Amino acid sequence: MKRYIMAGLLVWVPLGITIYVILWLVGTLDQTLLLLPEQLRPEAVFGFHIPGLGVVLSFAILLVTGVIAANFFGQRLIRTWEAMLGRIPFVKSIYSSVKQVSDTVLSDQGTAFRKALLVEFPRPGCWTIAFLTGAPSDAVADHLRGDFVSIYVPTTPNPTGGYFVMVPREAIRELDMSVDEALKYIISMGVVAPRRRGLPLATPKPTPHAPLAEPAGNPRN
Repeated sequence: MKRYIMAGLLVWVPLGITIYVILWLVGTLDQTLLLLPEQLRPEAVFGFHIPGLGVVLSFAILLVTGVIAANFFGQRLIRTWEAMLGRIPFVKSIYSSVKQVSDTVLSDQGTAFRKALLVEFPRPGCWTIAFLTGAPSDAVADHLRGDFVSIYVPTTPNPTGGYFVMVPREAIRELDMSVDEALKYIISMGVVAPRRRGLPLATPKPTPHAPLAEPAGNPRN
């Protein structure tokens, strides 16, 4: 009976978690319907709530924003908006930092999180997966000897938290796996192995044990 219960869990656990995440995402995006006037919301028009309309509205907002931002007048409008935010002391620091990160990560020309790496962390002899984020800035590189790279070492199972580390280039190993495969490997705590393997770790050879001493009173013939 235990075997059948485990087989059932293997079917329902991933399915249940997937459904829960989808429902949470749809419910969160449905909150965008609050942007509409009350008389235009589904409850007022159809008399009942229609799940998923918030997803459509969110997609439409993103699409319209992208169309506006891609033309000449939209770019001028965005620059004006950013100039206004740049005059607000505390907001300026937050907005500029977040925008630089998003431009680097989400842009097609960005170089962040484009390579999965194998590095020794947190101490020599312990290996983990990291992501290449770039090179140290000039102000930092002046204090470093040699060729260094900037990497991000995520934590598991939540890769949004981690460590920013600068290490010598010769201390990293590029892996033959995509960023998505590396993230799955990290989130699953090593359970979901990627199809493409990276550079294998050297397996230490077993140390030969010394022969046990003969007990006293039992000399070898």
